[in-house]
Amino acid sequence: MGFPRAYRIPAVPASIEQLMRVPLFDGLGRKELQSLASSFKERTFKAGETLVSEGSGGIGFFIIDQGEAKVTLGGAERARLKPGDYFGELALIDEGTRTATITAETDMRCYGLTSWEFRPLVESNASIAWTMLQSLAKQLRQARTDSD
Repeated sequence: MGFPRAYRIPAVPASIEQLMRVPLFDGLGRKELQSLASSFKERTFKAGETLVSEGSGGIGFFIIDQGEAKVTLGGAERARLKPGDYFGELALIDEGTRTATITAETDMRCYGLTSWEFRPLVESNASIAWTMLQSLAKQLRQARTDSD
């Protein structure tokens, strides 16, 4: 099984402003965000193309730059994604299976980062790793508070 065609597109970095909207990267400074942004690659998808499939292995994180997508779970539509939205952030860390299918509704341009591109950056920069752990802890604490 090969990677989707989108993984063979030339490199174009994401912007720092796009990364600042992602809770996982909350608290990272401009220097860390710039290092991270330069690791992203531009990915394009045609309308109707599946970006990720529910139950498949997760290897990447995507930020939508242009276009729209729909999110389905068990075949039922659950959400719509638009520019600025993102998905797959936990795949950067655990490479677990996808919890939903995401299909391009229009032609799309995204910025993607694979776990094998992300891991060396985090392993070589303790401040990025620590800040992200704190961010995840805050998100877990908030999720627990919201469910009470």
